[in-house]
Amino acid sequence: MEVFLQQLINGLTLGSIYGLIAIGYTMVFGIIGMVNFAHGDVFMVSAFIGLICVLLLTTVLGMSSIFLILAITLLVAMVFTGLVSWTIERVAYRPLRGSFRLAPMISAIGMSILLSNFVQVAQGPRNKPLPPMVTDVIVVMERDGYEVTLAYKQIIIMVVTAALLAGFWWLVQKTPLGRAQRACEQDRKMAALLGVNVDRTISLTFVIGAALAAVAGVMYLMYYGVVNFADGFVPGVKAFTAAVLGGIGSLPGAVLGGLLIGLIETFWSAYFSIEYKDVAAFSILVVTLIFLPQGLLGRPEVEKV
Repeated sequence: MEVFLQQLINGLTLGSIYGLIAIGYTMVFGIIGMVNFAHGDVFMVSAFIGLICVLLLTTVLGMSSIFLILAITLLVAMVFTGLVSWTIERVAYRPLRGSFRLAPMISAIGMSILLSNFVQVAQGPRNKPLPPMVTDVIVVMERDGYEVTLAYKQIIIMVVTAALLAGFWWLVQKTPLGRAQRACEQDRKMAALLGVNVDRTISLTFVIGAALAAVAGVMYLMYYGVVNFADGFVPGVKAFTAAVLGGIGSLPGAVLGGLLIGLIETFWSAYFSIEYKDVAAFSILVVTLIFLPQGLLGRPEVEKV
């Protein structure tokens, strides 16, 4: 029971990070029908931005307040990562929006390689560590010398994720931008005829998705304490898997898929071989798509004629 509870806490923490990244995939796919394969590397860039910001605040400016450092780092990472994603959309995706379907996908893969290699050249190929920011833990229960702990950084990750998801739900459901996004998702041409600025809506969607990925990047950095130029690929693929598992195009599905992938990984690592945790996650995806091709919460695609 103790192992189960500890892995449940770890899985929810990891799944929260995957869910934040997965929202970016599902938002872009829902509006323009394109899988943004560069999104994982945008997440990686945000982690490096967070690392540089934390080091500047602590070593150059001498800040010691963890809350203030984290708040400033999140804000800076969201702004700069959103700017990177906005530039990618304007330069690499918008000119190809009306071309054949493979062109944007190839462009996205090219942007992923570009971002990864740029960070490798700029920051070097080695792991970049970060001194522990939050080290305190809460002992939830103890039995026979085994402690079930809940780290403060895990609480921060889950609380920040829940708050952002609630705010994002309000943005999509209650604001003019959210109505424009939902209109573009249903029919871009009709939305444009009704006065919706489609280009602006798509650009803001990329920016918002990147901002959520930036939060995930900072949380990932704080949780693991290390980042590498190659860290965009595996978390990006798993977040994409989470989006597909939950139902690509469904925001609640992206969050649910992220939590499920995180739980599957942690429980498999605890009770079975850790080397096959990725195989387990992708196997669950395959089984789900065989019986539910639209994902857990996705809607069946209706072909327009």
